[in-house]
Amino acid sequence: MINKRLLIKHLLAHNDENSFYDKKRKIDIGYKEGKAKFLKHICALSNSNPKNNSYIVIGVQDEDNKIIGVDFFDDSKIQNLINAYLANPPIVQYENIPFPHLPDDKVVGLVTIRPIDQITSLRKNIWKYYGGSVFFRDGSMSMPKVFDVEIEDVNSKIVSAIENHAQNNIKLTLDGVFDFMNKRQDFKPQYKVFKEYFVLCWSGDKKQIKDETYFSRVDIELINEQVRLFYSTLDEVAISYTEDSFKIIEYVRLGLYQSHNYHKLEEKTIHFNNNANYSIDTNLIFEPPRFDKKVLHHIYNNNNAILEKLEKNISLTEHEINDLQNLAASYLICYLNGFDEALPKLEYAKPYIKKHDSSLYNSYKETIRILRKVKYS
Repeated sequence: MINKRLLIKHLLAHNDENSFYDKKRKIDIGYKEGKAKFLKHICALSNSNPKNNSYIVIGVQDEDNKIIGVDFFDDSKIQNLINAYLANPPIVQYENIPFPHLPDDKVVGLVTIRPIDQITSLRKNIWKYYGGSVFFRDGSMSMPKVFDVEIEDVNSKIVSAIENHAQNNIKLTLDGVFDFMNKRQDFKPQYKVFKEYFVLCWSGDKKQIKDETYFSRVDIELINEQVRLFYSTLDEVAISYTEDSFKIIEYVRLGLYQSHNYHKLEEKTIHFNNNANYSIDTNLIFEPPRFDKKVLHHIYNNNNAILEKLEKNISLTEHEINDLQNLAASYLICYLNGFDEALPKLEYAKPYIKKHDSSLYNSYKETIRILRKVKYS
């Protein structure tokens, strides 16, 4: 089993970006341009490596390879995006890899693109790229090309050597467990061994509500691969497990004005097998809260007025400042209740919310995360 943190170190140490490896400061698939560029790189790396894995490392400065990290990114719907836009789509996995020197809320993103030995192309137009376009890697660049010859396999031996040097061992596993237990002392860290092989660590702030147990500030890591499976500073999470599986049910708090309720968002189950493999099943179980259309029209128009003031740098009233705290979430509720025009408004609000208040921006990112899960289901 590959230790993904060690794999990233070997990729960064190997050499500059090339035909099997790319690195990015960040990606943003919430917008057409970012989505298009991400799909272009997936397409190019897949086409340039028909026999071996390709990788994108996210959260690294290009100039000096400094690891600065990115926000935890839930990848559960990213394959749906790739399937929607690419013909002959490769299997793509996005993993969140914690590094000891990074803050708790930052990780390094690792995208693994599996070989399919077929030519991948854009299925339809997106941003400035046309449907039918085929991309390949030219050094460190992803470029459109006309495919007319068989791709020479020049990377398999190099990639195999890098992956072999990143294999996990007992010392790395034990170090990972001790690091997690020491770092999460405030939130009652636990560990469990599955199938005498997999070591899973988790921690959270435990809450007992009637007969149900919930956790917030949840952190879950698969130590063998050094992969963070779940992280949140906000959500309520229900956790259960058997001898061969670990289940997480994620809740989100949504509502209007002073009335908010918890709604089930997603169920994620990690299945551990006897052959030293594991799989993750993710199911969206979200039922959007429903509200009166007249109330939503009032809230939607009020949000637009606040957004216009932010755009023009006009001071907000005390009441508007309070409403701003829920602007992103209420735009989301409007969208989920049939107000299609609320979605571009939500996206448009991003730079103004980010400029206004950093803590409010964290709430905005949480809203976008919920939207992304729902949108690509």
